[in-house]
Amino acid sequence: MAPTFRLSTSVLLTCAAIGVATGVLQAGAGAISGFISAGVPILYGLVLGVHVLPGVVAQDLLRRPWVALITHLIAALVASAIVPLWIGRYVGTAILIGGLQELVAAMSRYRRWEPWRFFVSAVIVGVVIAVAIWFAADVSKFPFWGQVVYVSLFVVGPVAWTAVGLAIGAALRRAGVARRSRL
Repeated sequence: MAPTFRLSTSVLLTCAAIGVATGVLQAGAGAISGFISAGVPILYGLVLGVHVLPGVVAQDLLRRPWVALITHLIAALVASAIVPLWIGRYVGTAILIGGLQELVAAMSRYRRWEPWRFFVSAVIVGVVIAVAIWFAADVSKFPFWGQVVYVSLFVVGPVAWTAVGLAIGAALRRAGVARRSRL
């Protein structure tokens, strides 16, 4: 018989709190992404990288299975409440990024929580997004150096936001949030 797995109310409420905060941030990033894409498109990868934040904070703080995906979905619903037109984008991004973060954590059987593991996850997310953007956007409109920088920033963005997420997770842990939420 397989072991049962449950998430406590405390864990779910922590996921919800992280999801609400990061969902508002994602809606803000969505609001400026059009201006960034039109005005300084080369920086779009840095803005899009914010979408790793819900899973990074949740996994770093709670260190449990499924918290990245749950938190991403809550963040997507919050962002969608602010910008309903983009519900498909937010939910799709939540499933993609949250799923990749869960997959990387599952590969270590949810036992490796060192920063390097989060950065590996960020690079994987960045590469997947960079490949998708390569085909979705007309990247050939940039000179070669611009193509390299544009695609590279889709990897650098998630890595940079992962560093922010780890700092937030560490601050929340120091504040004592994780003590009651890990049960």
